Amino acid sequence: MTGSVRSAEPTGKLADIIAAVGEPYFRDDAVVIYNSDCRDILPKMPQVDAIVTDPPYGLEFMGKEWDRLAMPNPGNIGGFADGNKPSFERVRRHLPAMQAWHHAWAVEALRVLKPGGHLLAFGGTRTHHRLMCALEDAGFEIRDTLMWLYGSGFPKSLNLDGEWEGWGTALKPAWEPIVLARKPLTGTVEANVQAHGTGALNVDGCRLPTDDNLDGGSYSGGGNPTGLPGDTRDFKGAGMFAEGGGRLPGQYVPPAGRWPANVVLDEEAAAMLDAQSGERKAGGKVQGTEPSHTGDNGIYGTWERVENSPYGDSGGASRFFYCAKASREEREAGVGGEPVRRSDGREKDIENPRLRTSPRRNAHPTVKPVALMRWLVRLVTPPGGLIVDPFIGSGTTAVAAVHEGFRCIGIDNNAEYLATAQERVERANLEREHGPEGADAVEDGQGVLL
Repeated sequence: MTGSVRSAEPTGKLADIIAAVGEPYFRDDAVVIYNSDCRDILPKMPQVDAIVTDPPYGLEFMGKEWDRLAMPNPGNIGGFADGNKPSFERVRRHLPAMQAWHHAWAVEALRVLKPGGHLLAFGGTRTHHRLMCALEDAGFEIRDTLMWLYGSGFPKSLNLDGEWEGWGTALKPAWEPIVLARKPLTGTVEANVQAHGTGALNVDGCRLPTDDNLDGGSYSGGGNPTGLPGDTRDFKGAGMFAEGGGRLPGQYVPPAGRWPANVVLDEEAAAMLDAQSGERKAGGKVQGTEPSHTGDNGIYGTWERVENSPYGDSGGASRFFYCAKASREEREAGVGGEPVRRSDGREKDIENPRLRTSPRRNAHPTVKPVALMRWLVRLVTPPGGLIVDPFIGSGTTAVAAVHEGFRCIGIDNNAEYLATAQERVERANLEREHGPEGADAVEDGQGVLL
């Protein structure tokens, strides 16, 4: 199946991939999308810098066919095709097949990555262990598991009646795991990065911007020769991050923000966290007789803690984590020609309010926030790098790649969402070139440029 082609043609690595793989569904100078099974496309591709993806979870999410994997036919959200949800014993027999399916694409994903290349993959809270085992068995090194916390989940629970009224079978979903894996390095991290441009995380590019005073502990220096209150040591204004490196004299260079954490919040979760914590100050002044005299066992020497040195920053607890949220406007940016559907994909209105499927043009039920995906692709992709998303869906990874200045190969065997992905990528190109308001003007006056 073929979509359309922008006037700007792919060059370099993208052109090489098209030559090797074949004509895509859609292509422009930064994004190429294939309507195919990733297990058929990945073996034909040369190496890339990063993989960022949201594969099916095996949860029969909203009854979508693509999320079945090897599970029994789920039918619609109310149950399975035969009206009877299978016993766990029946489902359990299909779980190894789910893991084998993940393993099959993970083997090809490992091959296509450069040494040290990172993979980020979303998983379901009940099935991500199968995904992680498949990645590890394929040859990946599991480096971490990130947690995306959100406040908009809806409990899919069977509520009981009678004397058991108020009891149910499920909790409200409020987080998703994101597996961070890496292809094994060639030699040391430094040697691998020099040779391939991969193997490390873009920490500074993903720091959390803050106006808080970070001049404490290892950042001690205060940005001037006087250092922190009570500090009488030589080079007290230098700190660990002095220009010139290490604990040498020089002008203090503050970090660009807080070190990125392995927890990411949406705005609703951030607001709830701040409501619980209230505004609090971090740390405080050194109390009593601290520190004890310098030189104990030679551990800290002249760099013991300084009495009466405050940290000074304050705010809610969410300030320590990156925050992202997907709005309706973001989901549907550039999506004008698609029919209005429910978010479970059906065009027919549904009266059951529990389904929470308000009409929308981008009907993909698991759309991730663009801000979240921009942060993730920036974390694992070198400047100007090439990303692959083997399960591109409605195109959020590609949209994030466009905004961050990366190139992206998207693959999906479900044609239902690719027209949406194409329109969202075209809109992202307009926004990158003209800004959001300029993109609106172009679309209102001329339509999307092809």
